[in-house]
Amino acid sequence: MTPADRSDLRTYAPIGDGRTVALIAADGGIDWMPMPNLDSTPVFARLLDEDGGGCIELAPDDDYTVRRRYLPGTNVLQTTFTTASGVARVTDALVTGVAGRLPWAQLVRRIEGLEGAVAFSWAVRPGTRLRTASPWVERHDDTHLLQVGTTTVAVLGEGVGDSRADAAEFPFPAVRGSFRTAESSRHVLAVVATDDEPLHLPAAAHLDESLDRSIAGWRTWSREFSYDGPWRAAVQRSALALKLLVYAPTGAIAAAATTSLPENPRGGKNWDYRFAWVRDLAYTAHALVRFGLREETHAALSWLLKTIRRHGSDLHVMYTLRGDTVEGVHEFDAAGWNGIPPVVAGNPAHDQLQLGVYGDLFAICRTYVDAGNVLDAATGRLLAELADRTCDLWRNRDSGMWELPELAHYTSSKMGCWQALRDAVHLCEAGAIPGNRERWSAEQDRIAEWIRAECWSEDIGAYTMAPGSSALDTSVLLHAESGFDRGERMSRTIDAITAQLGAGALVYRYSGMQREEHTFVASAFWRVSALACVGRHDEAVAAMDDLVGRANDVGIFSEMISERDGSFWGNLPQALSHLAVVSAALTLRDLVPDEDLDGH
Repeated sequence: MTPADRSDLRTYAPIGDGRTVALIAADGGIDWMPMPNLDSTPVFARLLDEDGGGCIELAPDDDYTVRRRYLPGTNVLQTTFTTASGVARVTDALVTGVAGRLPWAQLVRRIEGLEGAVAFSWAVRPGTRLRTASPWVERHDDTHLLQVGTTTVAVLGEGVGDSRADAAEFPFPAVRGSFRTAESSRHVLAVVATDDEPLHLPAAAHLDESLDRSIAGWRTWSREFSYDGPWRAAVQRSALALKLLVYAPTGAIAAAATTSLPENPRGGKNWDYRFAWVRDLAYTAHALVRFGLREETHAALSWLLKTIRRHGSDLHVMYTLRGDTVEGVHEFDAAGWNGIPPVVAGNPAHDQLQLGVYGDLFAICRTYVDAGNVLDAATGRLLAELADRTCDLWRNRDSGMWELPELAHYTSSKMGCWQALRDAVHLCEAGAIPGNRERWSAEQDRIAEWIRAECWSEDIGAYTMAPGSSALDTSVLLHAESGFDRGERMSRTIDAITAQLGAGALVYRYSGMQREEHTFVASAFWRVSALACVGRHDEAVAAMDDLVGRANDVGIFSEMISERDGSFWGNLPQALSHLAVVSAALTLRDLVPDEDLDGH
């Protein structure tokens, strides 16, 4: 590929260390890297603020072409630059330590000369933390230190030339250098950061070792990954993308690695997804259990249950990565991606009622128990209380899965309540939780009857978004997978959604979104799963093949894809998108005969 315009989100490839995520463009620029934590106000944020956001640059001086890949079984990115004078390879990782995750953030960029000679220039340009701080640079022995608010960043290197900086450079100071590769030469550039704490300066000789150690660590993790089925490469890359979103200090799982990437050119829908949604965490843990990945599943579920208990019996839609409730929205005075504002921290859906989260929570608890694990007594009491709460709440209007300001009796929310009570009964019968299963079972039946009577439209031939509405909603398709309906009505609903919301294999979230945003990646894969669940296997396989091919060159999906030109929109990497890839592949593996999956 040739280096793409950085305004194209398809050019970005994520790397991470269990604490934060960096986005690397095809031209070698790192345009997004909150340090030291994923939800920190970022020092490197050119993605959202071209003039003052900050970045790390590393590229050949002459014209070049690019090939990229992740090293197999890792989240370590390898970029090969080819110029008229030679070929060089850059290997990028946010690295780990001897004992696991480092207590500071450490980016290592290894540059290797492969053929001829390639002249490189590099720069570490700190930003203004979204215009809340003014960067400063100073020299500490042989190391340049950058101070941006409470964040301290050190620039280290070996074989990358003499670094230079001018504290008075306009408009912001930067640390720069240049060097030339030769055949078999090896060079290392590193950035180390902490926030409001002392900073350890690793020896330059240890930087290369930390990169090799991180590669080995990722491959050890991938060997535990037990999926051998159709679309294996896409499933493994999606699992690795999800692993990037696990916040290791607590076990929480972020919904995405970014904030404020818009869903349409007009802006407005620029949300912060660096929080742990109950929904996304439940789906992720469900997938990880099916892959036999024990530690992440236990950590995520334990964190979620403790967090819920700490904040009372009413489920919140989302929590911070440290388990606090989300407090409103803060808007920064920054231009936004491609000049599309606003740039925000926080999410306005934090205090909504979304009934579907009850189904999500019970589903992962059921999966956990069915995998041979045991719930503690406090969790059992909590789940019994939440099952009773579901019985009391399901008749209420809510904001639905899409966090809408209009309260309604959304069909998929009622289906989520049905799922919650079904799984509560299952857990009770298994002896995993106490409670009144007779009440739960009776209320489950009432919900099912209500949905069938009120949410089905024979005129439209579909489950509608809400009773009395003509609108359609792709979140209903999730309940083919949940088992609510795998019959004729769900099959007809798929047809209605395809006709009204489809764009080839792509799908818009719900009625009217064609005018407001782009197609939603997860919805398209939910359609694949639903097709398989209702027995339409050929259609499901064809759609899956189409969609898997719409990832970027390294297998990453954003939140949305333009049906017009295939461009990416919304935050990335997006947990819900990659979860839908995984879920669709697993569903097809389980339901489609092997002979129909030949070649996949």
